[in-house]
Amino acid sequence: MQSWVDGQPADTLGLQSRGLAYGDGLFETIAVKAGRPSLFEYHLERLALGCQRLAITADLALIRDELSRYASVLGEGVLKLILTRGDSQRGYAPAVGVPPRRILQGNPPAAYPACNAEHGVRLFECRTRLAEQPLLAGLKHLNRLEQVLARSEWHDPDYAEGLMRDTAGRVVEGVYSNLFLVKDGVLLTADLSRCGVAGVMRAALMVEAARLGIDVRVGDLSLEDLARSDEVFLCNSVYGIWPVRACASMNWSPGPVTRKLQAIARTLLDA
Repeated sequence: MQSWVDGQPADTLGLQSRGLAYGDGLFETIAVKAGRPSLFEYHLERLALGCQRLAITADLALIRDELSRYASVLGEGVLKLILTRGDSQRGYAPAVGVPPRRILQGNPPAAYPACNAEHGVRLFECRTRLAEQPLLAGLKHLNRLEQVLARSEWHDPDYAEGLMRDTAGRVVEGVYSNLFLVKDGVLLTADLSRCGVAGVMRAALMVEAARLGIDVRVGDLSLEDLARSDEVFLCNSVYGIWPVRACASMNWSPGPVTRKLQAIARTLLDA
């Protein structure tokens, strides 16, 4: 499907784009089912927070409308929104009064092996560390070089994802997923106030788990916490939930909490 730039079909972008020059912008990757964006309100909420933090003045009502129309045309697949601060000449200082640019791209549905969800995945323990920057923590900003470097560390298809830690050694997330641990029936996930991406599926699952009466705790996680966990799973807004069966010398089996939340994740993506 053809991309849209600022609401119009287009396949080119100007060389003055601050998104290209500096990674100055945000993005959202949205699953589309039956012409509707999944987890739409969560995506819009995160986008609004990103615009506020980066001081990008965007028409969020217009973006909502464009996303809805593009999803309707796409039908089934993955929609990517890239929102940049717009165009400017050389230099870090943003040009005054320049509107942000909206880029929409459509892709076919993601094709992941069914065994990832059924039997679980192996995690590659990445050497690349996440740097701490509280101002950008949680945001889906355009600078993804840490993830690019981490993903380049392995080529073995037996690893579906990578485990990422911060510079202090804390367990944070996957390369393109959020991470949950289950210990004694309690759901644990990393504090993302220093670094990491606050995924929309993560946010939705925390709400749904609380509704089910599952204790949800956010805090610092160590490799020891990971090793002592009863269950481990990954999540994102495209594939839902993958149980984790192994990482380095650690092993787990998909458990009851993972399976319960996995069913809810499927419902959330199909809603």
